[in-house]
Parts: sequence; C-alpha cells; structure tokens
Amino acid sequence: MLSPRRAGCERGQVTCVVIGAGGGIGAALAEALEAGGRPVMRLGRGTTPPLDLLDEASIEACARTAGAGLELVIDATGFLHDARFQPEKSWRQLDAQALAYNFAINTIGPALLMKHFLPLLARDRRAVFATLSARVGSIGDNRLGGWYGYRAAKAALNQMVRTASIELARTHRQAVCVALHPGTVDTKLSRPFAKAGLEVRPPAVAAGQLITVLHGLTVAQSGLFFDYEGKQVQF
Repeated sequence: MLSPRRAGCERGQVTCVVIGAGGGIGAALAEALEAGGRPVMRLGRGTTPPLDLLDEASIEACARTAGAGLELVIDATGFLHDARFQPEKSWRQLDAQALAYNFAINTIGPALLMKHFLPLLARDRRAVFATLSARVGSIGDNRLGGWYGYRAAKAALNQMVRTASIELARTHRQAVCVALHPGTVDTKLSRPFAKAGLEVRPPAVAAGQLITVLHGLTVAQSGLFFDYEGKQVQF
C-alpha cells in the first residue's frame, strides 16, 4: 500500500489522483481505490510533493508529476470551520477575512485544480474529475439560511464545475466533470455540526458510496451535481 505521506506511484503507473488525501474522506477514498487495485497518487499538504490550495505553483508542480492519461481525479478538499472562523448564523457575523478564506479553499483552490488537472485526463477512454461540494451550496435547496460563506463558496464551486465541463467536452469527449455531495460524514469538518437523528456515516462507507456513484456516471451527466446515492442535486 502507498504511504499516505507521499504522492507515491512511479510515473506511468498513476491512473487515479486523490487530492486532500490527508483528510478523513480523502484518505478513505484513496484506500478504497487501492483496495480495488487502482494505483493512486495521494496529494495534500503533507505529501511529497506537497499540494497547497493556496499556492498555485504547488498545484502546477503536482500536476506535472502526475502527468497525462489520468482516469480519475478526486478533489476531496474543503473548509467549514477552524479555530479562527465558524459558520455564520446571521449576517451580523459576516466577516471579510472569513468569506475570503472560504472562497480561497472551497472555490478558487478547486478551480485551480481544474485548470491544471483537467487537461491531464485521458482522451482516448472514459475519465472522471470529481470535486466534493455540499448540498448546502444548492441555491434552490436553501430553506434554512445561515452559513453564508460556506454556502456561497460551494455554490460558486458548482458553477465552476458546470462551466469547466462545457470546455472539457470540446477536447475530452469521454470525460465527466461533476460535483459530489458526500453527506454527513464522521470527520473533523462535519463532526461538530452533526445533529441528533442525522445519518452520520463512517468515512469508509461514504467513500464506497461515492466511488459507486462515480462508476455509474455517463458523459451526459457531466457538469451536474450528485449526492452519495447518485441522485441529482439542484444547483
């Protein structure tokens, strides 16, 4: 098994890339793919080479290391809260720095991943790029309000996916580019917000469900947003 601290895989063996492989869902996705016999390049701030969403040069360097002909790229990164910033309950809590950081990690970083990794997808066979979004980023499904920064950044990410999928189809006719809602998973990101009665799934279970969804996607579904059961989520 590949070391989680290294990007791993000699060039020529890589078919799958998992970005954010140091996180709960990312690690579980990498492990599930490896268990299925898929060579995986794990990327994140703690890998060699490192990938930092706030540093485009690191993204570009990791893309060069991966090389062309990729069959699957999964972006499992995301930000909801830390010691500095918490999800807003009211507009009174809106903060410029918190909003900027939300967009930097949840929108701009993944957009730069698309910039550098989408051209590397295989052109002669089916290939998939998937990024983890969130149902709360759905504008049409927003009935509770709150969480301004996270909602807006994920909504913007969904638009990035939709727009990129249109351009991708011009050069990669068998490629799929989608956003995925993983549901509530027992990870550091969502654990503090898991409510009583809410279905909270272990990372390994969530990873298996997401991989099943990815296996079933068709080119006609590129540019759309799906949950972990394969159901389309409205933008």
